[in-house]
Amino acid sequence: MDPALLREREAFVKRAKATPTIEKRKKPAEFGADANKSAKKAKPSKPIASPAPPRPSPIDYKTSAGSSQYRFGVLAKIVKFLKMRHQGGLNDPLLLEEILDETKQLDITSKMKHWLATEALISNPKVQVSQEDGINKFCFKPMFNIHDRKSLVKLLRSYDLHGKGGILMEDVEESLPNAQKLMKNLTDYILIITRPQDKKQVLFYNDRYCRFTVDEEFQKLWRSVAVEGLDEKNIEEYLTKQGFTSMDATGYRKVSSLPKRKKGKQKLRTFKKHNDHLDGVLQDYTENPPQK
Repeated sequence: MDPALLREREAFVKRAKATPTIEKRKKPAEFGADANKSAKKAKPSKPIASPAPPRPSPIDYKTSAGSSQYRFGVLAKIVKFLKMRHQGGLNDPLLLEEILDETKQLDITSKMKHWLATEALISNPKVQVSQEDGINKFCFKPMFNIHDRKSLVKLLRSYDLHGKGGILMEDVEESLPNAQKLMKNLTDYILIITRPQDKKQVLFYNDRYCRFTVDEEFQKLWRSVAVEGLDEKNIEEYLTKQGFTSMDATGYRKVSSLPKRKKGKQKLRTFKKHNDHLDGVLQDYTENPPQK
């Protein structure tokens, strides 16, 4: 071996021994981590799914004080209570606290009470508001202001005279306390017709002066004519083609007024005077009549 290389090796070993070095020992945990890392590098790693975020706790929207569904549920319960109270014959106004006590809703928040008293009940079309000593009281507001059978007959007669037709049974039951009991004694004044499209009952005034019998033959002819889907214009065109004229052609015609003449400058008319030769002779005795 080359002696020059041996000398360089010995010199390098002496220098290495002369320089102090501190060895940092690894902890046992680090040895385990390194082993895990090496194991992971050795085996193909599978994608690890990230943990799912925690689900929020479920909220009961029916009992949540801030939800709109809960708010309008409270309002609907109040309106239903006022309606049933009115149909039972009691319609005196109540305070909000009395209504909440009757409907067993005293556990609502003060914010909800403020919303009911200032917005919901005041703007509701089925609730009537009245003030007593500056405090709002509430009662049910029916469709019609009727309290007994006389007022019902008067309302139906008014509808008949003005050509408004009939009134729905459900509106009468909503407005008139004990409606079914009272209508049993009004069979001579009321006609009840069931609509075929929705099976709702409609009340009409039965005018005794318009009661007459129609021959059965005419009834069959009337019912045999199908006018479903036709309006008045189509019916009028059909009658015109068949040789029938409408009532407008033979009825009264409105006479148009003559146009007014324009007012211009009127000429002064000169009148001929009579008895000019008696000027100064005739005397006026209106103030001092002549004495006999």
